[in-house]
Amino acid sequence: MEERKQSDPSRVWAEYKAGAQFKAQLGKKGLYEQNKANERMYVGDQWYGVNCGDDRPLVRYNVIKRIGDYKMAVVGASPITVNYTADGIPNTLELQERTRELKDRVIGEQGINGIGVNTPFGEGPTTDSEINVIMSAMSDYFRTTAERLKFDDLKETALRNAYCTGTGILYTWWDDRIRTGLYADISRRTPIKGDIACEVLDIENVYFGDPNLDDVQGQPYILIAQRKSIKELRREARRNKRPREEIERIAEDRDTEYMAGQRGEDEPQESRKATVLTKMWKEWNEDGSGYTIKAVQVCRGATIRKEWDMGIRLYPVAKFSWERRHSCVYGDSEITYLIPNQIAINRMITASVWAVMTMGMPIMIANGDIVTGDITNDPGQVIKVFGGESDVAGAVRYVNPPNFSPKFDENIESMISQTMTQAGANDAALGNMRPDNTSAIIAVREAATMPLQMVQNRFYSFCEDVARIWAEFWVMMYGNRSLKVQDESGTWYMPFEAKRYRDLVINARIDVGASTLWSESQSIRTLDNLFDRQVIDAVQYLSRLPKGTVPNVAGLIREMQQAAAPETAATAGAGGQPGALDAAMPSEQDIVAALSPDLQEVYNSMPQQAKTALIKNVLSHTARTPETMPTGTTL
Repeated sequence: MEERKQSDPSRVWAEYKAGAQFKAQLGKKGLYEQNKANERMYVGDQWYGVNCGDDRPLVRYNVIKRIGDYKMAVVGASPITVNYTADGIPNTLELQERTRELKDRVIGEQGINGIGVNTPFGEGPTTDSEINVIMSAMSDYFRTTAERLKFDDLKETALRNAYCTGTGILYTWWDDRIRTGLYADISRRTPIKGDIACEVLDIENVYFGDPNLDDVQGQPYILIAQRKSIKELRREARRNKRPREEIERIAEDRDTEYMAGQRGEDEPQESRKATVLTKMWKEWNEDGSGYTIKAVQVCRGATIRKEWDMGIRLYPVAKFSWERRHSCVYGDSEITYLIPNQIAINRMITASVWAVMTMGMPIMIANGDIVTGDITNDPGQVIKVFGGESDVAGAVRYVNPPNFSPKFDENIESMISQTMTQAGANDAALGNMRPDNTSAIIAVREAATMPLQMVQNRFYSFCEDVARIWAEFWVMMYGNRSLKVQDESGTWYMPFEAKRYRDLVINARIDVGASTLWSESQSIRTLDNLFDRQVIDAVQYLSRLPKGTVPNVAGLIREMQQAAAPETAATAGAGGQPGALDAAMPSEQDIVAALSPDLQEVYNSMPQQAKTALIKNVLSHTARTPETMPTGTTL
């Protein structure tokens, strides 16, 4: 009985109002008003509500945006990759070799059996090799899904929201209207529809059942408030087969006071919209050993979609807090505490500019009894004055402004510098230094960015939460379909029978790469060394260059392969020479010497067993590469 009450519209609205009341009392101004002020200060609308008029320049020196852009760039600049693993599954060298063989067999069957028609794993229990192949395919499929959903843009928006409001939210849901381009049968008559979709939500529109609990997955329920048009809501209600009388009860409202930013103020009066609430909660089974996620969607006086089972075991909500509040699920923004400094800087600079303008263009006072003509203040204007010498002297004069201390400008510069330094955006971090000593600059810059490591860790944890949520949708909602994989083998499709992997404990690990500029330069340097030592050939060198380095590199590789084809055929006709493969194989010293000094240091610090395994993998890959193999050798 209690579970049925979870979807009652009156209860949902009561929980919504209680959550809004908690937010309105959070902090000095409340979460809603404070976040509006933070947003205005960040974008530059820093004289809002002051009512200073237009008779003097209102100068803005946006320190907040400078600090925020730098910190967001440091936190989110490094590219990331996701690697999925399953608990309890070994990954030894022998198992890795069997996994590669199984993967090659799956790829080889693509042209024989078609895409996603027959599973290569059979109907028996899952094997370690099968699970490792699937985890590897899911890792590559994450990149495919991220490109489809524009995950980089979503991360950027969530990061900006977290800096301005303290919390960034990414919401994932199942959209059964998405066309996948896949088919359930070889005749291509039964298209597969449905896939995950994502949206960045403002924290003002997300309400957690227990605001004192920071763990999202431990929440009793989560509410999402959105403003949608009446037409869209009624269309959704009809799609969900709601009664006609309930559809007609869907009416517009002006419940916008709890919406994010300026939505309530900017929404036109003639806009026919209503607030719709989506509630998600955990429904446990009778013995309390497990649960599933249920949801309901309601608006004032009507149910858009009655209670349904989302089919997953995780809340599809990932949260990133810029600064954590003690015993609170809602994060805090540093903009809140930079605003007083920003206001003082703007006032001081405005006063300085006004003082300089007053000294350069002083105020003119004219005696109207003596000067009867018009005064335009144009240079060289002749002013007629009737009377004696004393009348001329008192006819026109300028008001001398008060003395302006030169230390005033020094105070402004000091306040700007101290504000940015205390916020962690000093000259070394921002690159405002002469490059006389590169090592010292790098050391100072690393020391300046070190405090952001904690924020970076929270951001990477946020990305891992997103990866786990996506994997949950894949194993619970995908059914039988194929995963599109793009790797060194090209583009292929992994047959995926979701129910075989639902009981696995899937972990997601974020691997952080170097920044784009450093990574490209290091890659090119390493490739140059490998090519100079003849460890790789020209085709291998070109195919591994960073994208965009060489225009139309694919066409260049194709032309080189076509030019080398006659020579290869002639050599094959003459037969291969014994021992040629061993002569072409690079030694361990050649491989290590081709690495950059930084990578050599990493290699030397590895244990001997890891070194041996790494060199073995490199030599194995080189032996399997067709371009480096002598003619007559088979894979």
